[in-house]
Order: sequence, then structure tokens, then C-alpha cells
Amino acid sequence: MSVKKDASGRRFVQAEVEVPGTPEEVWQAIATGPGVSSWFVPTEAREDGTVVSHFGPGMDAVATQTAWDPPRRFAAEGELAPNSPKMATEWIVEARSGGTCIVRVVHSLFASNDDWDDPLESIEAGWPDYFRILKLYLTYFKGQQCSSIQLMSVAPEPASKAWDVLTGSLGLANATLGQRQISPAGAPPLAGLVELKGESGHPHQLLLRLDEPTPGIVHLFALPMCGQVFVVVRLYLYGDGAPAAALRDEPLWHAWMKERFPSVAAANDVG
Repeated sequence: MSVKKDASGRRFVQAEVEVPGTPEEVWQAIATGPGVSSWFVPTEAREDGTVVSHFGPGMDAVATQTAWDPPRRFAAEGELAPNSPKMATEWIVEARSGGTCIVRVVHSLFASNDDWDDPLESIEAGWPDYFRILKLYLTYFKGQQCSSIQLMSVAPEPASKAWDVLTGSLGLANATLGQRQISPAGAPPLAGLVELKGESGHPHQLLLRLDEPTPGIVHLFALPMCGQVFVVVRLYLYGDGAPAAALRDEPLWHAWMKERFPSVAAANDVG
């Protein structure tokens, strides 16, 4: 992965994924607040064209819509980081034969040096994980409203120690790809099929397709950053029982996380 440059001075990165669904179905998932919240982070698409994505306390990303051509393309502009040049983000949906679409996202900014290349590359590196969740959502839960629980804690390095605490306490230390896992007594209710177990460059992560507490998806990871480790649990719950399950289990998750990682830095959203 690397930042690309063109003759105009634009620096950009891009990522793409092939997902099941018609352009209209995919558009609902990537271009509406409820759709985006079902696989990304809780997101509001306001009537004035402002889009707000809530990554955690004090971690809102705000962008302003600049183009809208459903179900093919939309674009928005916001800040990459404080005092950075404006970053333009373009989303494109391309239909493929066989009932699938390519979803492509491009992040661009104009800069005369490479000061902002690392943040751009970090954004690019994050999309494969979210795109896996998007693909699972469109494969198994397409069109369903989501009730989410989003938690983040901070732990000291190394990441491997925090990961052992998280997975060990949830009965996931020996999770095997393709096998069903169940959380033990004393942990928040969690059961499902392991869809992803680590990978090169991001070994401390798991992705499960849930059948308990409701049908859904959970993404867990421990990510070292700035001398500390961010421990994240994101649950996306679907179906008629999801709102009640999220309301019931949210306090359990917060108490459970705080006990194991006292420096709790994050929050949740239930939608």
C-alpha cells in the first residue's frame, strides 16, 4: 500500500471490494446513515449534506457532501486531521455480472510534500477490515437495521498481552477459523462462527458471525498506536430482538471491559 500522486499534485489512496447485491441494495448500505451504521461506525447523514461518523468520545469525523448520483457515486469533503489539507472522499458502485458490485473508495488531497502520506496510508490500511464486515452484512443481513455496541479501552504495550486478556476472558484464545465459539460463564453472551482470525500485519483480530445474543457480527482487535494499545470490541446486532439485546448487554460489556482494562476510553451507540 502506498500513496499515489498525479501531475496535478493530488495525492490519493484507494480500496475496493466485491460484494453481493444490486447497485440499489449496495447504495443503501454505503450511502445512508442506517446502512453505514450497520457495518462501519454509527453514522448520521443529515439533511444539510453533513455526514458525521462517531468513532468514539471526541473522535467524530465530519464531512460535507459534494456530489450525489445514486446508485453510482457520491463524494464528500472533510479533514484528514487537524490543520491538514481538506480530504476529498469518493465512493463508487460498479455493477458486475452474477449479482455483485464493486465498491471503491478513493481518498484524495492536494499537498506539496509527504507530510500527510502516513495518515492517508493508515486510512487505506483500515478499509479491508471494514469491507469484510460490509461483505458479511450484505451476504447475510442485507437491509436489516442494526443495533450496535461499540467499545474501546486502552492498555499498555505489548499488544499481545492485551489480546491474550481479551480473547482468554471471552473463551476465544484458541479460536479456529470456521468453528463455532461460545463465551464462558461470567462473560457477556457471545456465540458464533469464526470468519477471520488475524492476518499478516494485523495479527490480533477476530471476526465472528454471531447467532447469540442475536444474529450479527462482532469484530475484536488490539491495535498498538502511539505507545499504547487500543482494545476494541464492535458488535453489530440484527433482527427483531437486536434493540432489546443491545440495551440489555451494553452495561454488561462496559463493566466487563472496565474490569479487564481499567483505562476505558470509549463508548457505545445503540441504533
